Parts: sequence; structure tokens; C-alpha cells
Amino acid sequence: MQKNSHIIKLYHTGLTEIREPDIRHGRKNADFGQGFYLTPDVDFTYRWAGAESVVNTYELDLEGLEVHRFQRDEDWFRYIFHNRWAQDTVSADVVIGPIANDTIFETFGIISSGFLKTEDAMKLLMIGPEYTQVALKTEKAAGQLRWLSSEKITKLDTDLRKAEQDAYVDVFAKALSAIVGE
Repeated sequence: MQKNSHIIKLYHTGLTEIREPDIRHGRKNADFGQGFYLTPDVDFTYRWAGAESVVNTYELDLEGLEVHRFQRDEDWFRYIFHNRWAQDTVSADVVIGPIANDTIFETFGIISSGFLKTEDAMKLLMIGPEYTQVALKTEKAAGQLRWLSSEKITKLDTDLRKAEQDAYVDVFAKALSAIVGE
């Protein structure tokens, strides 16, 4: 049996099982609740899950939804930057694009604080691995998300995460020093 090409499998890590996500309860640390955030990157999901986290698995049917796709470029940077200032600049049911690494690696808001020139902040945001995020922005999109299962994480293998984080911090610190020292 062939799968429909408009259906994608997605994952969300949180503290509880979430069968019916609330699009107004997103990442309050970065986007002030502007959407429900998921990823198709299963390895990323499990590597960055915390102890006692719950990984929820879903299918999203994109048929009939307006989808905006970003690449890791200047348009994406502007979208991320505006979201940090609670300004939603894209009108779509679903936004698919790279995860901003500063939310993964805790750069203390340096990138989107206004402390740096836009082009310097963009350079820093481009550092690190590229994972994909999918943001459900409308009730219509949430209505087309089907919960499949959940799994409680009881044991973590943190070696790969630590190695990735250490490599990122090293490159980020060098790039930031070069920018600030200019």
C-alpha cells in the first residue's frame, strides 16, 4: 500500500502526552506561543528529549492547507527574528523550515536581542546542524493532525547530544568573538 505524499509523520517532545495540541501554546521561550511546533526529524527528537519527557508521534495531512516553506536564508532569518518580537509575518496554516539553533543551544538571546547587526546575527544563526521544524499556525492545520502514539523517555544516551552541543558552542564562540572584535 502506497502512502499519500501529502501526509507527513511528525514528533513533539514535551512533559505530557498531547493528543489534541493547542496552537496558542507553542514555544513561549522563543515564539510567544505562535503555533504548535513539531519536527519530522525523529533522531533529533530523541536526542534532545529530556529525562522523563514524552515523545508524541503524529501524522499531518497537508492536503488543502496553505504551507509556507523556508530555507536557511535571509527570509527565514527575518521570520525567526520577527517571531522573537511577537510579530507573525507569514500567513499560512503550516510553516516548515529550519529550527533556529539558538533555541536548541541556549545562546541567551544574543542572536535576536538587537545587540548585533542583522548580518552578524544571521551569520551566527547559520552555525550548527540543520533540523526541520513544522509549526501549525491555524486551527485548520491542527484539525488535520492525527495523534498516533506517545512514548515516555526513561533512559537517555547523552553522549551524542553533548558532542554536538560542545562542537556548536566552540564554533559559535569563535564566530561571536570575531564579530564582536571587528
